[in-house]
Amino acid sequence: MSGSSKFPEQFRKDAVELARSSDRPLRQVARELGVNHETLRNWVRTAERAETASPGSVSTSEQEELRALRKRVAELELEKEILRKAAA
Repeated sequence: MSGSSKFPEQFRKDAVELARSSDRPLRQVARELGVNHETLRNWVRTAERAETASPGSVSTSEQEELRALRKRVAELELEKEILRKAAA
């Protein structure tokens, strides 16, 4: 689930659980929660994809973190190379 949402992560998880466990239509559950029905539908689909992903797969937030860390490592390696050349 995305990190740039006006709804907290826990709210989204609870909303998905409610939508799955309820016998009411998704549209009605979304209305009761004050969420657009398509937003709730996307949260449910995202949760289903995350659950069916293979055990070794990485979540979206982990992918973003990996991308940021790899970028930082590249920056540090460049800085190290520059310092090594300056010291020589």
